[in-house]
Amino acid sequence: MSDKFALSMTKFFRFIADTFFVDRYGHRAVVLETVAGVPGMVAGVLMHFKSLRSMKTGYGADIREMLAEAENERMHLMFFIEIAKPNRFERFLVSFAQIVFGTFYLIIYLFFTRTAHRMIGYFEDEAVKSYTEYLKMVEEGELENFQAPLLAIKYYDLDRNAKLSDLIKAVRNDEQKHSNANHSYADNLS
Repeated sequence: MSDKFALSMTKFFRFIADTFFVDRYGHRAVVLETVAGVPGMVAGVLMHFKSLRSMKTGYGADIREMLAEAENERMHLMFFIEIAKPNRFERFLVSFAQIVFGTFYLIIYLFFTRTAHRMIGYFEDEAVKSYTEYLKMVEEGELENFQAPLLAIKYYDLDRNAKLSDLIKAVRNDEQKHSNANHSYADNLS
């Protein structure tokens, strides 16, 4: 039941993104990466508090992994801000999405931790699909394969002549790792 709920929420949010952004992948990435930075931070902070309450040290690696995931998603946002140059409405949408999704995710995580991790695993699966579609459009020439932002080149230690396609591949790999980690957490909480 919880996996079905997680999948239905994923499909709902995917429908919203598909409807609002259609094929504007750079702008879609800005909003989605803003939301994507929430779960790792929420999970990391709540794991930290649980460790303090239980007075057990066994959560350290999990806390660091979740906080690293949040930071990685934040960096994705920074890359795509340079690419998409969000307008005022999109910036408002980012703030609104953070508040709404952050509150929703906090409640889900507090009461249904397994479902929360499974949902993020599914979200990350969708992110992999979205970045694959984005990459295909770039490689087929539908979208310009311009120079990757310098920030991304430094972050991923890419070749100094790296292109958007190289950045998309690197981000997609990150999203796959996040998917695997969250599905693993959900499996271990079963």
